[in-house]
Amino acid sequence: MAKKKEEKVQEKIEEIAGGMTPGGFLVLLCVIAIIVFGVYVWTLKPSRAVVNAGDAKIHVMTLGNKYAGDCILIQTESTDILVDAGSKASSVSAITNYINSYVTDGKLEYVIATHAHEDHIACFAINDGSLFDLYECEVIIDFPRTNSTSATYTRYQSERDAEIAAGAEHYTALDCIESGQTSYTIGKNTTLEILDNYYYTHNSSSENNYSVCFVIRQGTKTFLFTGDLEENGEEWLVENNNIGEVEFYKAGHHGSNTSSSVALLSVIKPKYVAVSCVAGTSEYTDTEENKFPTQQFIDNIAPYTNKVYVTSQISTNAAGYEDMNGNIILLSTKSETSVNCSNNNTLLKDTEWFAAKRTMPTAWA
Repeated sequence: MAKKKEEKVQEKIEEIAGGMTPGGFLVLLCVIAIIVFGVYVWTLKPSRAVVNAGDAKIHVMTLGNKYAGDCILIQTESTDILVDAGSKASSVSAITNYINSYVTDGKLEYVIATHAHEDHIACFAINDGSLFDLYECEVIIDFPRTNSTSATYTRYQSERDAEIAAGAEHYTALDCIESGQTSYTIGKNTTLEILDNYYYTHNSSSENNYSVCFVIRQGTKTFLFTGDLEENGEEWLVENNNIGEVEFYKAGHHGSNTSSSVALLSVIKPKYVAVSCVAGTSEYTDTEENKFPTQQFIDNIAPYTNKVYVTSQISTNAAGYEDMNGNIILLSTKSETSVNCSNNNTLLKDTEWFAAKRTMPTAWA
């Protein structure tokens, strides 16, 4: 019968040790102990890879409160990208709990902060325990202009600069455009591409227009992210960039009536759309048709797709909100695209909220 592995290893150690001095034998034992411990730790550490080579996964997160905001995790087999971190500082536990389910190495290869509004940067702007403190961030890309003088923005600057001092690379979107370094390889046949925005170099009365805009290109598929860019910014965006039709569009400005314009949608013709908002919230308006996602947004998007998903909705419960679709997860492989949500996969047009609060566009009837 063959000897057990442990017995063979013991015999080999004794064979080597036979011709060694006591000091040399002690060194040998120490080396063996280090190797064994390293193997043990390695086997306990979870693998970072949760996405197959060549695939892309996009997570549009719920944020743990009744306020609109954005936080998106984009993954390939080798790269984790965090886009924004709203809606309030209190969202940090919901965001970290979610990220830690997928990012097991404590590292974010890219962080993109689209613009200086609280509902996009709040969890970066915490003095003690911000996302910059909790994760190693390798590259930070943010907005080149702002009108903001808020305390949130000031804290964001401080926390970002501390991460840069700790070793992170930092570029504004304008830096990327001016240097010509607009495309970054993030996976097999997959790139992150920073788009040119007119308002990187021009003033706007709307902070939303300063949003960092970018696409992920995975083979022939394109995924578009525009922050809270407004209609006039969208017109410049399609004029200054060759975006083309997109597989996925993260709805601009939470499905407002001032974004997702016909000028943009007629070019990108999205197949899948995710809206990060609390449907029906009165946070910004009491006018029913203008509450997120607005009737205008729905009418504009309907001719191109009915595959529209929404993270949350208002509720009469103590929290004031509940999941609609919940966390929206889009998986794109070479052969197909699929959406699976943490609560349900019901299309916006088929929800009870929609039936009660919105008018069905002809294209969805």
